[in-house]
Amino acid sequence: MTQVGNSPTPERIWQIITGYQMTAAIKAAIEIGVFTRIAKGESTASAIAGSTGAAERGVRILCDTMSVLGLLVKSGSDYSLADDAALFLDESSPAYMGRMIDFILGPTITRGFSDLTAAVRKGGTTVTGDGSVDPESPMWATFARSMASFMMPSAQRMAADLGYEKDTPIKVLDIAAGHGMFGITVAQQYPNAQIHAVDWKIVLPVARENSAKLGVSDRYHTIEGSAFDVDLGMDYDVVLVTNFLHHFDIPTCESFLKRIHSATKNDGQVLTLEFVPNDDRVSPPGEALFPIVMLATTPSGDAYTFAELSSMFQNAGFSRNEHRPMPGMPQHWIVSRK
Repeated sequence: MTQVGNSPTPERIWQIITGYQMTAAIKAAIEIGVFTRIAKGESTASAIAGSTGAAERGVRILCDTMSVLGLLVKSGSDYSLADDAALFLDESSPAYMGRMIDFILGPTITRGFSDLTAAVRKGGTTVTGDGSVDPESPMWATFARSMASFMMPSAQRMAADLGYEKDTPIKVLDIAAGHGMFGITVAQQYPNAQIHAVDWKIVLPVARENSAKLGVSDRYHTIEGSAFDVDLGMDYDVVLVTNFLHHFDIPTCESFLKRIHSATKNDGQVLTLEFVPNDDRVSPPGEALFPIVMLATTPSGDAYTFAELSSMFQNAGFSRNEHRPMPGMPQHWIVSRK
């Protein structure tokens, strides 16, 4: 609570209500290329305006706003990048996150929040007819292309913790592979790994492109179709279930996990990446705020606690479930074995 002396002030409420304005500002800064231009040495509003064709007044106000938010540092009329902006918002950085706006701030997601009150009353999204659940929707390819860099730290942590000798031949199933970075990272770490990526037809070209770009296409195989229906194959050493379960209710998740159980070797492991709030469901903030996204955009999705996830896996036949949080990241790994 914000207060002056013993009296509360409206500052926090004001910041929350006007938060959409800052979202719009960072979107504009990314689209105009403010952070990338400053990284290249264009440190003034005049220089950025000259190279982008934007109005100098507009650039100056936008850069000042980014400075207030802490993403830029202003000295006189010059701007420089804060450390996190340099790493994540400069387009030349391998950790660039700017493409996320194509999906996170795209029409499918934002429509879900345009009448959140109705979603609360209904208990699930009110968005219909936009093609978001259509396997042929271009939205899924947009998602795959926009989220790859954001997922790389999680993918690298996962591959480092698999626990096999580096020359071990392992067979890996990557569910809803999307950009493919989770399976690709395993293939990079394990030269004898064979990756089998499952996703819809419109998405798999993105994963194949990334596998070729990163030099593992000869060991990267694709399975086209829904993870609920398609023949997944058998005898996998590793199954990756990343950013998937939160889209569905518990009975649907358990039904799916029984399919995964059948596809996994007796000594295999399933690695699940999810937002995992504490049992109180209001902490930590990043994890605890994710369910509102699922309420706005899915019929029955949620963020599940470790106790809930462990119960799902146990009901599907996985008796050993380990929770592996990642410090500094809102998502957690769950490692499950039969």
